[in-house]
Amino acid sequence: MTNFPHPELCQSIRQFIQESPQQRITFAEYMSQVLYHPQYGYYTRGAGIGALGDFATSPHLCADFGETLAEQFLEMWHILDRPNPFHLVEMGAGQGILARDILQYIRDRDADFYRSLDYIIIETSATFQQEQQRRFKNAPIRWCTWDELPLESIVGCCFSNELVDAFPVHLFAIESGNLREIYVANSDNDREFVEILGEPSTSELAEYLEFNGIEIQNYPDGYRSEINLAALDWMETVAKRLKRGYVLTIDYGYTADRYYSLGRSRGTLQCYYQHRYHDNPYLYIGNQDITAHVNFTALQRQGEACGLSTLGLTQQGLFLMALGWGDRLVKLSNPAAGEKTATARDIAEIMQRRQTLHALIDPMGLGGFQVLIQGKGLSEGECQRLPRGLTELSA
Repeated sequence: MTNFPHPELCQSIRQFIQESPQQRITFAEYMSQVLYHPQYGYYTRGAGIGALGDFATSPHLCADFGETLAEQFLEMWHILDRPNPFHLVEMGAGQGILARDILQYIRDRDADFYRSLDYIIIETSATFQQEQQRRFKNAPIRWCTWDELPLESIVGCCFSNELVDAFPVHLFAIESGNLREIYVANSDNDREFVEILGEPSTSELAEYLEFNGIEIQNYPDGYRSEINLAALDWMETVAKRLKRGYVLTIDYGYTADRYYSLGRSRGTLQCYYQHRYHDNPYLYIGNQDITAHVNFTALQRQGEACGLSTLGLTQQGLFLMALGWGDRLVKLSNPAAGEKTATARDIAEIMQRRQTLHALIDPMGLGGFQVLIQGKGLSEGECQRLPRGLTELSA
């Protein structure tokens, strides 16, 4: 990745705009081109994830995150009375680091559970899929598209970590008390992209706000934010494939009332470039990430409309603590008796790991991410046995 816009991608987008009605495209179309263009997209070419890239996710910081998720999946398997196979569907696996940590932990911890696993990866990026397949030559993993999975064929858990925030979003603004959509057009000099306001491209934008209990007459002129219609389609797709089990979604975001608060008048759109973030999606085109926070109310309500029940919504920090994160911190503070005397390097590594574990539960950082667990096809008894990661809700 470089600090310049990707020239071929920019030219492709300009041509796309020129060939579109009224020579403009929705921001969702623009974001889709920037991130997922089949040749030049940021994710298509392999996003810059990790210490040397543009951003890092929880699995990049330590294996503990994947191991803790594995504990939750193991418990889900037991709640469902140990089905064989147990489908574990990871949606958007990226470089495969989370899958590696989950599978290694399950293999070492519970051989019966490991033998029952049917680990499925849904990955739209060909570059990432190739990297995953190189990483997992002998692992029990298969790669599928949603179309290759029959309806109501999954018994187990569909899960994602920082996936929904990367779905293309529509941008809207309030003008003279009316809902307007923000479009992207070519500038007069044909070297830059500019935003223009127009009538909404679809009635689904107003329906989305109504679905979330948002009344636009309560918002001042100039207020702008995002609408993630793709997330609704995604949730419907997942719900239709799941027969019995869980959907676990981890991401940064808010409930609708906080997402569309009057104080958040510029929305949540963020761009990540070399571990710095800003709010201009027209810089470093094709060489930076573009994201928007997740509206978890929309995921909950869409899930319920598609046959899922909401089991709980909690913070990542509470979720991890309920699954034994505190015990991991205690063990780092109190090494087992009889072990060899720690060297300076050992101590430095322990301190670094402690710092990382604290970062993943810090409510002002990664610990403030939201964890949504939904269920389908569960018996009354199974519904009463909440996954352990949600037990902090009733503590």
